[in-house]
Amino acid sequence: MTEAERIRQEYERRDRQIRADYYSLARPGVLFGYTQRVRQIVGALAREGFYPPAGLDICEVGCGTGQWLADLVQWGADPARVAGIDLHAGRLEEARRRIPTADLRVGDAAWLPWADRSFDLVLQSTVFTSILDASLKRRVASEMMRVMRPAGAILWYDFYRNNPANPNVRAVAATEIRRLFPDCQIELRRVTLAPPLARLVAPVSWMLALALEALPWLRTHYLGVIRVQSGV
Repeated sequence: MTEAERIRQEYERRDRQIRADYYSLARPGVLFGYTQRVRQIVGALAREGFYPPAGLDICEVGCGTGQWLADLVQWGADPARVAGIDLHAGRLEEARRRIPTADLRVGDAAWLPWADRSFDLVLQSTVFTSILDASLKRRVASEMMRVMRPAGAILWYDFYRNNPANPNVRAVAATEIRRLFPDCQIELRRVTLAPPLARLVAPVSWMLALALEALPWLRTHYLGVIRVQSGV
């Protein structure tokens, strides 16, 4: 079994075993995580000159059901200028229903089906933690760099802490991110209250969840912006 096939089967297993409303925004813990993540993402894009995203060509690696792309469209991205790729055809069908004009492909992110320098913004959310094979991680990172324009950016959102309950994912530390993207300027911020805590606390007190998220050691993800260093 290839690594890509293992990942696809793992997502299919999760779809079968996890209740349909587990990630619903009707659940306070999920809503808390989503709204805080959006706040951080908009801030990061604004700092780098990518907000609003009107006029940008955007690609998401591992786009799933298209939530991130739909958010970007809501913030001003042209729905005909967003693209995505995912291993899972069923999830991609939902993304197509959300954004019918998007260029969405079923495929492996190790071989992106777009030309060099096609996109201003390339993003990934919890893709690299799902890849356990180091060589495949390097290949995907290389492909993301290949399709990004010289003045563009990669938006990174992923776990920097392991989930002890899930051996099928592996955290990606800052040192590994820098190895994956050599000769790049990389800004990383710790974000996102640990999801089990958010699910426990947010239904009781939104303010307490905010207070806990203010503690760096309770955050589980890196939000990063990766850009080519000037002169490289």
